[in-house]
Amino acid sequence: MEDFYINITSQEESYDYSNITSNYSNMASKYSNITSKYSTITTDYLNTVFIRHVMTYIIICISLPLNLVAIYALYSQVRNDHVAPIYIINLLISDLIQLCCLIVKVAPTKNFMTSEIFNCIYVSALVASVCFMVCVALERYLFIACPLWYRCRRTIKISVVVCVLVWVLPFVVVLIFHFWVHYLVRVTLFSVFLLLPLPLFIFFLGGVLKALSASISVPSDEKRQIVGLLVLVLLIYTLLFLPNIILSLADRTRYFRKLDHLPFMCLRLSPLADLTLYVFMRKGTIDKLLASVCCCRMDSNDITVSSV
Repeated sequence: MEDFYINITSQEESYDYSNITSNYSNMASKYSNITSKYSTITTDYLNTVFIRHVMTYIIICISLPLNLVAIYALYSQVRNDHVAPIYIINLLISDLIQLCCLIVKVAPTKNFMTSEIFNCIYVSALVASVCFMVCVALERYLFIACPLWYRCRRTIKISVVVCVLVWVLPFVVVLIFHFWVHYLVRVTLFSVFLLLPLPLFIFFLGGVLKALSASISVPSDEKRQIVGLLVLVLLIYTLLFLPNIILSLADRTRYFRKLDHLPFMCLRLSPLADLTLYVFMRKGTIDKLLASVCCCRMDSNDITVSSV
């Protein structure tokens, strides 16, 4: 009887030991899988950060000198009856500030306080650039839709006052929100604020198209220039700013996805894209583009006919 009891006890102990060993091996396997998963995520994250830094260096090297040249060229076009370059100059200055902040962002050595200060300046310049895009679109809309009212009020003094307000308000708001509001609440509020210009851009473009269809006093080349400028502003906002806004308003609880860095890189491309606004401010640019397109089409048609 005692041998039977000892045999049963030994079997139970062996069974418990085998269960413990099996549970331990399962836990070790799960831990190994988790470690492997996070190791892969970390490697992908570091590779993506490296690519983002390289692209940022390229953007800075190209945009910085071209930005300075465009600001100098636009400054010579400012007249009392032609204030549109003032808003584009300020837009390019905000891009210049963004580029300087990006240099600090990709720099290898910086402390936490320096990083926070330059992040605050970067966000302020980003918000100011969107506001100046709205100013450019609004100025072109008023020039076409309300010509008499606008002709009496388009002075350099009013434009300078508007620019000062656009510079001061975003900086004050960003400064308050950056240090006294929770991060997720801050990101949501800024995303909602940056989403507001979208209906304005669409309204300005629609109003200009409607007004130009009935206008006979505006030359055709100037019509094309104004419409091209508004379309370009809408495209820059839609392609570069809107993806980042949508991502910021989406679920942010996920740890890392490769595509999450794409909208941020689009945002860093905005200083380079804004330089095209300077090109569209030059008279005859649209006509030259259309002429080159027509020449390419005629050449392709001639090649097709000759081959037949």
